[in-house]
Amino acid sequence: MVVRAIVIWVLLVGLAIVNGAVRDALISPRLGGQLGHVVSTGILCAIILAVAWGSIAWIGRPGVRACLGIGLLWAALTVAFEFLGGHYLFGGSWANLLADYNVAKGRVWPLVIVTSAVAPLLAARARGVQTG
Repeated sequence: MVVRAIVIWVLLVGLAIVNGAVRDALISPRLGGQLGHVVSTGILCAIILAVAWGSIAWIGRPGVRACLGIGLLWAALTVAFEFLGGHYLFGGSWANLLADYNVAKGRVWPLVIVTSAVAPLLAARARGVQTG
């Protein structure tokens, strides 16, 4: 079950990268940086929920604890990728990486982390996968 959950997370990373490219190429130039960030974040949250919905049965027949565990795994892997990959692979400064978590300044990226954490449980319940 964990290996399949990681496979789905890797798919999500690929989709997130495509989403970011679409944001930079199409959304932000038309809407501006801040609104582009908000719209792109909403799109990514919808993608996460859709992928979770489509894959939860393939991942396994997880109970509530397993669904929450998968969600926490996805959230932790996302934060680790954001900071470690963002800094060491893509050269982002720690300050810029942390700035995406500043909700007081209109940054809504933390919604992606929350969505990642709850998506498997919401998907399992929506699909009628036994979680009890």
